[in-house]
Amino acid sequence: MESQQQQVQQQQQQLRNLRDFLLVYNRMTELCFQRCVPSLHHRALDAEEEACLDSCAGKLVHSNHRLMAAYVQLMPALVQRRIADYEATAALAETAGSPSSSMTGQHGPPGPRS
Repeated sequence: MESQQQQVQQQQQQLRNLRDFLLVYNRMTELCFQRCVPSLHHRALDAEEEACLDSCAGKLVHSNHRLMAAYVQLMPALVQRRIADYEATAALAETAGSPSSSMTGQHGPPGPRS
């Protein structure tokens, strides 16, 4: 049963990865096309438009690779910081919820008044 669950999770992750790739690809295509193809009067791209599209796509792919490398480098530190923050918050909540800390500064329950 667990194996099937892992397979389903893996397939879902693969679909998310494909979706993310297609979103980046479509956005890059749209951006470069808008930037490099000023008119649709010709059936084929001219040499200048092709060169512009190659350069634009190359720059975007290169910058995407650099961003991903930075993300891969920074991610472990971010995860560690989140874990530390979570543990600190949990420790504070545990300390605040303990009975000894709530009685600090009190001399016991008030007695009946006469």
